[in-house]
Amino acid sequence: MSLRRAFFHWLLPSAFLLPLWLLIGWGVFNASGWVFVWVLFIAIPSVFLGQLMLSFLVRARGTVRYTRAVSWWDVLGFTVWHGLTIAVGFYDHAWFWPTLIAAIVAFVALFWLSLWQLLREAKPTAYLSHTMEGMAYIPAPAEASTAGTPQEVFIISEKKGPRTP
Repeated sequence: MSLRRAFFHWLLPSAFLLPLWLLIGWGVFNASGWVFVWVLFIAIPSVFLGQLMLSFLVRARGTVRYTRAVSWWDVLGFTVWHGLTIAVGFYDHAWFWPTLIAAIVAFVALFWLSLWQLLREAKPTAYLSHTMEGMAYIPAPAEASTAGTPQEVFIISEKKGPRTP
């Protein structure tokens, strides 16, 4: 649970730190000027906006807000995507393009995974709820009355009489 909570708290800072790593990596690993243009105008905005979008999709789920912990699928997806994004920041000519393509594929897969989890939690479920202890049963609401059952009715009428001051 502590790892899942750590990922929950990592989501928003990573929107700022991952693009910063791409810029720092460009300077440290002596990438070319064209790579700087790519980093400045494409990589930094797309990683920043993509991470914010994924963070909001994950935080929109009720179970994530209640437990303040992401799911294990989120841990797996964000680990893969963030690892590939960090690997892109090394700018090694031998494996830059395969790593970049893998990072894009991981982002798209993580987007659909997050959307699927959000929609799965948002649909009405029959009487099960996820709690920190596991599953909990929520009983069905009792019906107001049935057609054949007699009901008691009390009628209270106001008696008119003299007023007292």
